[in-house]
Amino acid sequence: QLPAGSLQLTLYQYKTCPFCSKVRAFLDYHGLPYEIVEVNPIMRKEIKFSSYRKVPILLANAGSPLQLNDSSVIISAIKTYLISKRNSLEEIVSFYPPMKTVTEQGKEVFEYGNKYWLMLDEKETKRVYPVKEVRVEEMKWRKWADDWLVHLISPNVYRTPREALASFDYIVREGKFGTVEGFFAKYMGAVAMFFVSKRLKKRHHLQDNVREDLYEAVNEWVKAVGKHRLFMGGNQPNLADLAVYGVLRVMEGLEAFDDMMVHTEIQPWYQRMEEVIRKA
Repeated sequence: QLPAGSLQLTLYQYKTCPFCSKVRAFLDYHGLPYEIVEVNPIMRKEIKFSSYRKVPILLANAGSPLQLNDSSVIISAIKTYLISKRNSLEEIVSFYPPMKTVTEQGKEVFEYGNKYWLMLDEKETKRVYPVKEVRVEEMKWRKWADDWLVHLISPNVYRTPREALASFDYIVREGKFGTVEGFFAKYMGAVAMFFVSKRLKKRHHLQDNVREDLYEAVNEWVKAVGKHRLFMGGNQPNLADLAVYGVLRVMEGLEAFDDMMVHTEIQPWYQRMEEVIRKA
């Protein structure tokens, strides 16, 4: 537990972004108060202070202001800070250096080293991860959520023109758009994302029926959690549980989510996650 007001947090986000949803799930579960700034996805003027132009961005003040980028870095750094009292948040963030890399498309992007590691000493590590396998498993599935699960969302929620329109209706309703901007975003965005989803389907080598990939992925997750524990973290969620829940949650209210609940084994775990986060 942190003393009240010792960590002031502001999250810059799009509400419907899976990476932002992951961060909110983490902060909510740990009972950390934070302010939300909803970013206009077209103008993005709310983050013009930042040279890093993606969301989520977390501004944290634990004595001095600090900007944290990348959802997995944000989660690992804040979790380390909550467990370890040895280092300042500034020192902890310096353990996750940004590295410039070039994608296959020739685009320059920042990658972060060690982003699934918690920077703990031996004693702290033993306390959080009593056996080495627990840490390895958590890191593996956090990475899986970022590298695979998240890429199944767009092809599924924009699968048909009708679903694309319903998704954009939701995005415009929940996001920060002006009236005219919202109207164009909804109709132009739905058409654009319908075609983008087809490109993503090809890029990630998805099946013709992208629902099948979604079903397989969530059933693979349920199987990894197993029948003998409530969460991957045992009696309480770990960072992998929070990441997977955060990603899947952005589909709530859409056809893809309802289909997933009916055609996979995810529902009991998902409801347990909803309950613990609500209680936090």
